[in-house]
Amino acid sequence: MTEDVYIEDLASHVGDHVRIKGWLYNRRGSKRIQFLELRDGSGIVQAIVSEADVPADVFALAGSLEQESSLIVEGAVRAHPKQEGVFELGVDALTLVAAPSREYPISNKEHGVEFLMDHRHLWLRSKRQHAILRVRAEIIAAVRAYFDDHGFTLIDAPIFTPNACEGTSTLFETDYHGSPAYLTQSGQLYMEAAAAAFGRAYCFGPTFRAEKSKTRRHLAEFWMVEPEVAFMDLEGDMDLAEDFVRSVVRRVLERRAPELKVLERDTTKLEALDGPFPRIRYDEAIRILQEAGQDTKIGDDFGADDETLIASHFDRPVMVTHYPMEQKAFYFKKDPNDPTRALCMDMLAPEGYGEIIGGGQREDDLATLDAAIEAHKLPMEAFDWYRDIRRYGGFPHAGFGLGIERMVAYVCGIHHVREAIPFPRMLSRLSP
Repeated sequence: MTEDVYIEDLASHVGDHVRIKGWLYNRRGSKRIQFLELRDGSGIVQAIVSEADVPADVFALAGSLEQESSLIVEGAVRAHPKQEGVFELGVDALTLVAAPSREYPISNKEHGVEFLMDHRHLWLRSKRQHAILRVRAEIIAAVRAYFDDHGFTLIDAPIFTPNACEGTSTLFETDYHGSPAYLTQSGQLYMEAAAAAFGRAYCFGPTFRAEKSKTRRHLAEFWMVEPEVAFMDLEGDMDLAEDFVRSVVRRVLERRAPELKVLERDTTKLEALDGPFPRIRYDEAIRILQEAGQDTKIGDDFGADDETLIASHFDRPVMVTHYPMEQKAFYFKKDPNDPTRALCMDMLAPEGYGEIIGGGQREDDLATLDAAIEAHKLPMEAFDWYRDIRRYGGFPHAGFGLGIERMVAYVCGIHHVREAIPFPRMLSRLSP
């Protein structure tokens, strides 16, 4: 009996007669033999159609197939004679389900980025993009598994929010039944409320930034995971972030080695994450920049080039702490030993990937929080519910946010985050 199987499962079907349903990725051949590269979403296999093994009409069909024809192929699974762990299919039956109605636009030649982005819905079928998004799926699974296994409760934060927690310049405003509303740029404030109810909570979903940035690290729509923990300080927050990132990377290395190989990722750089992550203060980071010839001074914020330079001094992510308070949002807690500094941290990835995590300890004193809201010229009434968290059983707490696309870019070793999400939304792109 012929069994329907997926290409990724062929190792357990050597010697069996199987049926694979998929699409033609590539074809080459001669007068007596055709080599069909068949993909089914789980992988790619070489299906060999020999003139001696199939009827004449089947062999003729094999030689006429166009790229992305959808097919049903039957045959015997065998191990590749020269490549260990690779399998192929000796075809004895071939059915054309549907032929392309026009020439496939993404051929085996170089295409410009804009052309590929315009055809993103088709570009996803390529080996490289397929590998990236399989790694992305694994990272997302690892994120959920980590927090679920460590006692966190998933709490969904709203996408529509009534106030702009850090000013409206980087938020998308929309009409909400006659009143202004904003697409969320973070679920953190809601997770602080959730931490008071559940102790350990996290949200995971899309977030939005309206900043007019065209850098390789920015998207207008991206996914973020944000844990928040009651009775946790900055040190505990950094311990959590470090263990979390290490766990996610370890799982990808274990389960997505074939995809990382397709991407030609140097995995030795990821394996280095098994050691402890260095932790430095903002002032030390400034010294690193100055010693490298930069004219950076205390009080300056770090740009992408600064983050790259700082991280280049380490072989694994580095956590930079205690930034000046004026650089940070109103909800950060001040360092009691130096009120000009925030109890915050950014995790900077090496190899030019920059910040992948930002977080810290939250202000838990109501009077201090009120003063910060006023200093940032934010509407006090909009945060009345948020202030309730301090009114009714205030408690120290901390958390962070990790951007999925930046994490995917780092793990995969890709240059631009536009490849780290299926359908990117950027300053000049809203389609497909």
